[in-house]
Amino acid sequence: MSTIKHGRYSIYIRPISYLIDLLLISFLASFMIEPEFFWSFMIYINLSWVILSLFSNFYEVYRYTREISIFSLLLKQIFLFTLIVFAFFGFFSELDSNHLTIARYIFNCFVLVGFFKFTLYYLLQKYRSAFGGNFRNTIILGKNKQTLALEKFFTQNPEYGYIHKKTFNVKDKESFDLESCFRLMNEERIDEIYCSISELSNNQILRVIDYADNNLKILKFLPDNKDIYSKKLRYEYYDYIPILSLRNIPIEEPVNKFLKRAFDILFASFVIVFILSWLTPIIAILIKLESRGPVFFKQSRNGFNYTEFDCYKFRSMTPNDDAHLYQATRGDNRVTKVGKFIRKTSIDELPQFFNVLFGDMSVVGPRPHMVSHTNIYAKKIDKFMVRHFVKPGITGLAQISGFRGEVETDKDIIGRVRYDIFYIENWSVLLDLKIIVKTFISAVKGDEKAY
Repeated sequence: MSTIKHGRYSIYIRPISYLIDLLLISFLASFMIEPEFFWSFMIYINLSWVILSLFSNFYEVYRYTREISIFSLLLKQIFLFTLIVFAFFGFFSELDSNHLTIARYIFNCFVLVGFFKFTLYYLLQKYRSAFGGNFRNTIILGKNKQTLALEKFFTQNPEYGYIHKKTFNVKDKESFDLESCFRLMNEERIDEIYCSISELSNNQILRVIDYADNNLKILKFLPDNKDIYSKKLRYEYYDYIPILSLRNIPIEEPVNKFLKRAFDILFASFVIVFILSWLTPIIAILIKLESRGPVFFKQSRNGFNYTEFDCYKFRSMTPNDDAHLYQATRGDNRVTKVGKFIRKTSIDELPQFFNVLFGDMSVVGPRPHMVSHTNIYAKKIDKFMVRHFVKPGITGLAQISGFRGEVETDKDIIGRVRYDIFYIENWSVLLDLKIIVKTFISAVKGDEKAY
């Protein structure tokens, strides 16, 4: 199993792009709007811009996106924004602004936003080609006309930030060995694997999929007429080369990502303000009266992209050196009397809503494991690492399906992984709400595995 990948996501680029674009359209608007309508217009255009961009995919610009595609996105965004702005002035007919002034504002937005968008695009390309930053290590399995074209794309376009390590000739039976490939991928810290479907056998493809899932590698295919998957795959284009992405994760879509994060913030804030604000002092007093030690228990766990974070809980055990190594078992003498109650009702998990607010966790998602357990399961349980493609959750589909609490046998963790992968590939807001409702009902009734 490999460690965390470097630079998988350029997490700051998109928020910065949003911020600068909003500042630009607001700055230009300040010269044309009347003072009494200033704040209403500012709120209106900023919210409209964000909502439009989510549905038009305006900020869906990747390292392999072509300039003509960026220009097309810009035209679509500005066209929709024009309709929104004219709608505002049409609604407030008392505003003293003529069509020429509005058109000049739209044109200036188009020029400045477009200038910034292309400037950022070219600066990132320069950064990748000149300084070698923001890069991805790649490897190709299969040697034919199509894969050689992809290799040429990687090597001749350093501005896209791909560092190609090797192309394997799969048909060379004497020198090609998948295990050797996997060892090289670990040594070279490969980020993305590209496979020619026609070059690999079904068995080899399955082995590569298993390796990618268990080592947090991005796996993509060069398509041909060989029909091997029934699931819907996502097409992307590197220049004019079609690429298939194997695993489509709904939460990664910008609209879904926005909805899930907004829900997490609102829900966590509600729990913190209306429940934890008064419950925490009561639980703290009960914990302190029974045993000496801190009120909160902090434990390192693996989260999104295998990064470690501090997970918070109300302390339910007497302080001990084994807390970070062993899960609580039935009849565990480390668990206090207060601890038994708060574990049974899942109250001990409530401080994790602060983890949600900080962005380390989500309300719903695969439950995070102790670091020591993650290392063990990653080596022995197939596809265990797929769980780290999304943020971990306070509750999850596996937990409401009978796979919460202590892992007594491999069957428990295999079942948990199976439900977690289903959740990742089939996420929806309704599924999250269903899981939350079932979690609440389970907490009220008391889960038999909560001990």
